[in-house]
Parts: sequence; structure tokens; C-alpha cells
Amino acid sequence: MGPDAARGLRHVFVRGLTVQALLGVHAHEHAQPQRVVIGVDLAVRDPHAPSSEGPDELSRVVDYGAVAATARRIAAAGHVRLAETLAERIAVALLNDDRVLVARVSVEKPDVLADVTSVGVVVERTRF
Repeated sequence: MGPDAARGLRHVFVRGLTVQALLGVHAHEHAQPQRVVIGVDLAVRDPHAPSSEGPDELSRVVDYGAVAATARRIAAAGHVRLAETLAERIAVALLNDDRVLVARVSVEKPDVLADVTSVGVVVERTRF
């Protein structure tokens, strides 16, 4: 779900957030952090769309700095076996903000296979 003024939605994103995380099922992935790239795309309520401009105040929007901080905190919290689990944890945490209607989170492991740019997963969680 992308931006849609008629439905009162804006799109907030964080792309290419690179962290060191303990992620994976193999023994070496339990002991050694690896580079993980996280992407977040959020569909967020925009009460001023489509007809007006809201106040120019950070408090009225979902702060992408806070989104990145949440993803970093969850990725650093300890070993996770599956990229899917890490992405789901981030998505669910971001849905704690009532303004977030859809959270799409990607988790990529760019250093796993020598002959590919990246491997990973994308999950989407929706507020019902």
C-alpha cells in the first residue's frame, strides 16, 4: 500500500539501513555478527490529505529517525535464526504506532553467497 491522498495515506521509508547482527541458522552465524541491510516501508495515516497541508511539526508525523532506531534496536537485541523472524519483529514493533497501517520490512544478507548481490526476505504486516 503506497501513498494515496484520497485514502489519507502517506508513505514513510528507510532504505539501506546497514547493521551488524547475529542472524542465521549456521554455527558461525551464532558467533560472528554479519552485515544485514534493512528496509522499511510504511503506509501511514495522513489526516490532512487530500485537501490540506498539516502543521510543519515533527510531532504530527511518523519520524523516520525513530523508525530506523527501532529497527537498529531490534536487530541488535540478540541472535535470531531467521531473517523472516527479524523482519516480522520489526514490522510488528512499528505497528505499535496507531498511525501506521501497513509495515513492509526487508532483511537482506549481502555477504552470504559470493555470486549474488544479496539474499533476504520481505514481510508485510497490516493493522486490522
